[in-house]
Amino acid sequence: MINLILPDWIGAPEGVMAFSTDRTGGVSLAPFDDGSGSGQGGLNLGTNAGDLPERVLQNRQRLRRRLPSEPVWLHQMHGAKVVDAARVTASVTPIAADASFTTARGVVCAVTTADCLPVLLCDTAGRVVAAAHAGWRGLAGGVLENTVAAMRAAGAGDLMAWMGPAIGPAHFEVGADVHAAFVTRDQRADSAFRMLPGAEKKYLADLYHLARLILADSGVLRIAGGDHCTVGEPQRFYSYRRDWQTGRMAALIWLK
Repeated sequence: MINLILPDWIGAPEGVMAFSTDRTGGVSLAPFDDGSGSGQGGLNLGTNAGDLPERVLQNRQRLRRRLPSEPVWLHQMHGAKVVDAARVTASVTPIAADASFTTARGVVCAVTTADCLPVLLCDTAGRVVAAAHAGWRGLAGGVLENTVAAMRAAGAGDLMAWMGPAIGPAHFEVGADVHAAFVTRDQRADSAFRMLPGAEKKYLADLYHLARLILADSGVLRIAGGDHCTVGEPQRFYSYRRDWQTGRMAALIWLK
């Protein structure tokens, strides 16, 4: 059975539907299994993770039963491109982008992750929703700012966001290049980094904190989530940083 992680945001419009998956409830075998050690099937939703295509298809079909339409899957590039999900033409090759938004009911915005941060957004009037794939490169490159701008251009008013499962600050070890990518654009970002003792120019980075800073600067002040760690919860989440070969989870949002 697929386990759904529901956003804990308060006051979301009734017509906004959203959830994230974990690694349970599918048919994929190790190393894409459910992580329980019992050999149960995992819900790997990533087509480029090395899993058998037919198993990924079965997993996506199971997910589809929970949705009003096939999700608009993206070819994620760790960039900042945002697309209108309702205008994406279905094809064998998904469009290259790292976020999508929609004002159309029944169109499902989706991103896949295995440590990177999934961010789901909606406006408080229930007119626009969006999903963004925000790893450190995307965050530094402006994927959240671009997503917020696209939503506002589509008529969104006040916005709220939910941050789904991602690598936590106790496990996300990065180099000086990542630290510099954020601090050179905003000195306040230094508060999201903690230098590793005994490791020259190595830091532990807090993706959740970085995303909160960026969202707040974009006028998004109602922010929920950020309480999971994909690396630290192996029986629940896929993690590329922990396992290297692993599956992908999905965060999805749509207007009912």
